[in-house]
Amino acid sequence: MEHGPGGVPEALACLRALDAARTPAVIRLPEAGPIWAKKALDLGPAGLMVPAVESPAAAAAAVSHCRYPPRGVRGAAHPIVRASAYGLDDSYLSRCEDETLIICQVETAAGIAEVDAIAAVDGVDVVQMGPLDLSASMGYLWDPGNRKVRARLREAEKKVLDARKKNVTASDGNVAYLGGFAMPNDPAEQLKLRGYHMVSGAVDIGMFRKAALEDVKRFKEAVMEIGEEEGEEDDEKKDKEDDGYWSE
Repeated sequence: MEHGPGGVPEALACLRALDAARTPAVIRLPEAGPIWAKKALDLGPAGLMVPAVESPAAAAAAVSHCRYPPRGVRGAAHPIVRASAYGLDDSYLSRCEDETLIICQVETAAGIAEVDAIAAVDGVDVVQMGPLDLSASMGYLWDPGNRKVRARLREAEKKVLDARKKNVTASDGNVAYLGGFAMPNDPAEQLKLRGYHMVSGAVDIGMFRKAALEDVKRFKEAVMEIGEEEGEEDDEKKDKEDDGYWSE
């Protein structure tokens, strides 16, 4: 819901479809705030992604929006919302806070400078790198693959991974996972190699756009001229190639 045109009604329709396929869903909020978090959580997603987290205080606030008092500030309507099966799930209150995935997007130069402290905030499950907004904040909006942007990302990645390794070994402190967005200059496989635990890969708009462009390109590069018919031999060959595709 941050960059897409959809709001709460569209998110609800997506959640219903994903539930039918037994697929957990994460809602990406338009902005950090208790009202958006409350409305999203009441729909019953597996987690929330909070954009533009730049400090430990902002991360702690994001966590508080996902927890009921006294641990947080989430408004209570649990007997009548979809998340609790409209009050039919008696276990909802006892498990919802532990089971909700909280993802904080760190996507500015200011956020990168605080990334290890953000990862240490209790309740932050994933620190999600945001390469596009980071490049913009550094003055490289048109060049997200710039070496300076890449260097800053590597620095942040190392801090999150080192902190996770240290806290897992010590069994003390918050242990956040590292998440990121695949980019044309930094594909999902590369992120996996560098230790990312959660990767947002293909985007539906990107897949549709690529397929549409390839279709137009195939037409434009066809060897025949407009109005030029294929010979009978070519037609017979084409019919054989089509066998099995069209219904008899």
